[in-house]
Amino acid sequence: MTIRYPNGNAYQAPAAKTGPKFPSTYTNYGKRGMTLEEELNESNTYYETTGVAVVHKKPTPIKIVKVDYPKRSAAVIKEAYFSTASTTDYNGVYQGHYLDFDAKETRNQSSFPLKNFHQHQIDHMRACTAQGGICFAIIKFVTRHEVYLYRGTDLYDFWDAQLKGGRKSIPYAEIAANGIQITAELQLPIPYLKAVDQLL
Repeated sequence: MTIRYPNGNAYQAPAAKTGPKFPSTYTNYGKRGMTLEEELNESNTYYETTGVAVVHKKPTPIKIVKVDYPKRSAAVIKEAYFSTASTTDYNGVYQGHYLDFDAKETRNQSSFPLKNFHQHQIDHMRACTAQGGICFAIIKFVTRHEVYLYRGTDLYDFWDAQLKGGRKSIPYAEIAANGIQITAELQLPIPYLKAVDQLL
């Protein structure tokens, strides 16, 4: 099946990573090998089943343009397009507050590249912030085994600065100093709502 972006370019799935495994001395209280998205999805399932919050990953709208019917009982999608540009990854409600956030991973140890975001995502987060929503990014430094909640308002400052010729990344030291570190717990790979509590 071919899936295409609105501009007609074909979607290419990221190549499987074959990087080094964690050193034997590394201890992770969450599940090893999980991606940030998997960790967040598991955390959100726990939050919902325990009545703490309702947060879901947003589906990506796809327009199907070609379908084959090899059998009467089955259909195979042969070609599809991302019909609209995606906004952020997750949204939901927590204690009466609207949450809207994106999840990003980087293997860079010294900074977080801003190219991981797109203008329409920043615009969406700004619009939600203007309406009283709580917007942020969950950033995982993969090789450091560290996860941070980074406020949308801080992200906007760096985004605007790069458009005026500033640096095209956020220094790790800035995120470590002004973000809120999230540490895995027994049943929660990413207990990010504890960090959200500090924003309320």
